[in-house]
Amino acid sequence: MELHPVGVSGILAVLGDAISEETGARVAALSAAVRDAHLSGVTEMIPAYASLLIKYDPFLTDYAALADRLRELERHISSSAAQEGRIVDIPVCYGGKYGEDLPFVARHAGLNEKDVIALHAGRTYRIYMLGFLPGFPYLGGLDSRLFTPRLDTPRTSIPAGSIGIGGQQTGIYPMESPGGWQLIGRTPLTLFSPSQPLPYAAGDRIRFVPIDEGEFEAIRRKEEARVHGA
Repeated sequence: MELHPVGVSGILAVLGDAISEETGARVAALSAAVRDAHLSGVTEMIPAYASLLIKYDPFLTDYAALADRLRELERHISSSAAQEGRIVDIPVCYGGKYGEDLPFVARHAGLNEKDVIALHAGRTYRIYMLGFLPGFPYLGGLDSRLFTPRLDTPRTSIPAGSIGIGGQQTGIYPMESPGGWQLIGRTPLTLFSPSQPLPYAAGDRIRFVPIDEGEFEAIRRKEEARVHGA
């Protein structure tokens, strides 16, 4: 573990230099250890693929003292100590108008579209971090056969709920946004609303559940009623 100061109120704990399940588990384990230790002055923890940013109140602690405690905690954790988090099911309508890049992803992988859907929905994905947009989950665990390059020219507008693949990653656009990932499906769930909490957090796991267009529309209507009634 390498520690680096971030301004006057932060420490960056670097636990690796690549996206991997093992490194992600170590980040989650350290985050859990810091939380459970109730370290004086710690105000926030922000996990990423291979690092953990710990923010603190400089009037209650300082870099040297907190760094010592982090080294002590890190010596006693293992990746198996990380909590698995909740499994959050995300219904997805794949292909067609909901995922216009599915045919390209299939051709790039040398598979048919049904195989791509089965591979994408056939495993759970750890949420390594949230970023880029409010609630955008960066997910680890994509099958290597589905690794697909980003678009040469990003789209100026991607519908909220779109499921994409960008390189070795898959993720969900929780709100309308520009973006350059290959779109393979869309969820009817309203994932981000200023009036409601996100349905997932870093450390949780996402499981994609294929649905058809009729199910998509039924869930979408329920979501509209839920959000507008909040």
